[in-house]
Amino acid sequence: MIVNLLRFRFRDDVTGDEREAVLQAMRRTAGVESAAFGTVGRDLGDPADGFTHAYCVGVADLAALERYMHDPVHLAGDDVILPSLARLSAVRFTDDADPDTGAKIVGLHRAKLAKYPDWDRQLNAIPV
Repeated sequence: MIVNLLRFRFRDDVTGDEREAVLQAMRRTAGVESAAFGTVGRDLGDPADGFTHAYCVGVADLAALERYMHDPVHLAGDDVILPSLARLSAVRFTDDADPDTGAKIVGLHRAKLAKYPDWDRQLNAIPV
């Protein structure tokens, strides 16, 4: 299992309706075929950390992760989600014993950045 946990905060100028649209896009993304589970909601961590919400998704393996990353629902959702975020932090972990799993995940991420330069630009515009 590979788990991706995102903590985030909306930009101050994002309206309530826009926030709900982002959360709905995240819920759709968490529900794609390649996701084993997923959820989105309020972040219950220390408010001093600067995050208000969190998104968590799990995928079975590297093949599922690659399908998840390129799923049309996920790609369309990112166009709604990323421009609305003021801050984003990611934590990834796995129960896979392969010591190269982390490097393989990084390789999949870099391939997506290269394939979708607009996604790369939007993602890198968000402070961590």
